[in-house]
Amino acid sequence: MQEILTLLADSNILFPDPEKALDEPDGLLAVGGNLSIDTLLQAYHKGIFPWFSEDDPILWWSPSERMVLHPDQFHISKSLLKLLRKSKYQVTMDHDFSGVIHHCSTSRQSQEGTWITDEMMAAYIDLHRAGYAHSVEVWHEQTLVGGLYGVSLGSLFFGESMFSLQSNTSKIAFAALANQLHQWGFKLIDCQMHSTHLASLGAVTMPRQEFTGYLNRYCRTTPTGAHWKKAWQWIDHQQ
Repeated sequence: MQEILTLLADSNILFPDPEKALDEPDGLLAVGGNLSIDTLLQAYHKGIFPWFSEDDPILWWSPSERMVLHPDQFHISKSLLKLLRKSKYQVTMDHDFSGVIHHCSTSRQSQEGTWITDEMMAAYIDLHRAGYAHSVEVWHEQTLVGGLYGVSLGSLFFGESMFSLQSNTSKIAFAALANQLHQWGFKLIDCQMHSTHLASLGAVTMPRQEFTGYLNRYCRTTPTGAHWKKAWQWIDHQQ
């Protein structure tokens, strides 16, 4: 029988070994604590992320299998490639982090309820201001219509959420992110939980122990030349 998950205090937080996470629900490791910058960074370095509903305490997770994407393995479908070639959209990075996370929260709220609570938004906006959390924005005629956000540590990017206000604009953001991270020499994009949508884009599952190996090797290896606050019109690199 597994031990009960760890209860974290609000101060002097020390996360347990992710291997102690529960089998059911898969990956639940700890409850409580806070969402300070130091706490979040400690969690991400160990492959742990917060995920909880508005009326729940803070829940911390490390699933037994991780959904990940190697940046050079992003699958661009024929329909997405056709859309990219139209040059209808402009893609930017770190130009409107608050707008992206608010849209992610709103879009999920209208679908099935959101885990991106006001507390979570404030915490990740603080992470962004500290230089760790980043966003990708997709614009159409100066209106934000899609995007994603996540956390960057060393040569790894931990994806959190994405949204679309027009068809496939989140895929455009993801394609742009993968392309740019590949150019910068990033090793992996963490997508957290398995989904058929992510699998269709080239993401695969990775056992926790293998994922931990990536964390230990690449979390503190910062690529040279990475500059997040940049803008460009998408150019089809397949030509």
